[in-house]
Amino acid sequence: MLVNYRVVRIEWGDCDPAGIIYYPRYFAIFDASTSALIERALGMRKSDYLKAYDFTGHPLVNAHSRFLIPTRYGDEVTIETTITALRRSSFDVQHRLYKDGALAAEGFETRVWVEGDAAKGTMKAKPLPQAVIARLAQK
Repeated sequence: MLVNYRVVRIEWGDCDPAGIIYYPRYFAIFDASTSALIERALGMRKSDYLKAYDFTGHPLVNAHSRFLIPTRYGDEVTIETTITALRRSSFDVQHRLYKDGALAAEGFETRVWVEGDAAKGTMKAKPLPQAVIARLAQK
């Protein structure tokens, strides 16, 4: 399946008092990396693909991570993001974060393609469009 790479510099605000990246920041990096992969696959920005495919978003329903090597302020890391499974209305994403070529962290997400009803404050799963499946499945 499609793989996307992006480079991120760890900023001071990403770190905790111990000087290492504060673990919730990994999930923010992974979230941005998922959006970057989908933007690349669909050839448009997130705000545009939300409109083009008439849906509300792709929220997380499951997420977990493994932290292997500490990352610190000023480190430049590379995030490798790939879709590992595509289903009717959900998909799995794997992130591998590398520091100096070594695997420093992994993140795993399950996301659901949803449409929402703003008046009711509800969301429900919506089938992934075939065009989206085809683009996310490309190599």
